Amino acid sequence: MPDPRLAGLRRIAVVPAYNESESIATVVAEVKAFDSEFEVVVVDDGSTDGTGRLAAEAGAHVVRLPFNLGIGGAVQTGYQFARDGGFDVAVQVDGDGQHDASQIPLLLEPLLDGHADMVVGTRFAGEGSYRAPLARRVGIGVFARVVSLVVGQRVTDTTSGFRACNRKAIQLFAADYPHDYPEVEGTILVHKHRLRMVEVPVAMRVRAGGRSSIGAAGSAYYMVKVLLAIFIGLFRRKPTPLEER
Repeated sequence: MPDPRLAGLRRIAVVPAYNESESIATVVAEVKAFDSEFEVVVVDDGSTDGTGRLAAEAGAHVVRLPFNLGIGGAVQTGYQFARDGGFDVAVQVDGDGQHDASQIPLLLEPLLDGHADMVVGTRFAGEGSYRAPLARRVGIGVFARVVSLVVGQRVTDTTSGFRACNRKAIQLFAADYPHDYPEVEGTILVHKHRLRMVEVPVAMRVRAGGRSSIGAAGSAYYMVKVLLAIFIGLFRRKPTPLEER
């Protein structure tokens, strides 16, 4: 049953998806089953396999991008949809089936208590069948240490895309969202704008279909590029419309 504190709050699930036809209908159905008042927007990031059609048939609003922008562009599009629609709460859910909608209340709790502007579900303190490959676990550990130093608080899962945001964070991400390495840089962006971030342990599953955009061979290369992006971003930052108000 939805938390009674959600009464009167407009909430939406933002689901970026690229060629996720094997799982997208189930993802939409799970969110709707958790809370029928949740709107679901699937951002079809130039898919070629019917992802958008299946999402629409499952009851989601579908925003179809004309070509593949990548995860950052797709997620920002979803937050722009949430901002323009006047939503109070947005939950970011991957289209590959890893994120279990039954865990959404854990993400919402700190938002509803007023303790956070963004809540991140961490894979490394909960129970579940998810286990990242060794190379990816090493990369996540390195990112966690670096980001923890940058933001001045302990962060354990900087690459988790399972997140919940209040209106402040929705407005920020709609105006300015990292496109290359969005989860890692997004955490730093929240810190720079003095928004509050909290992690909560959640259970995650292995992806239901499709394939990851980062293969084992590219993990080390990806890690180096993300670390460079973090350090460059510390010294170069442009103002956003959120700040200029």
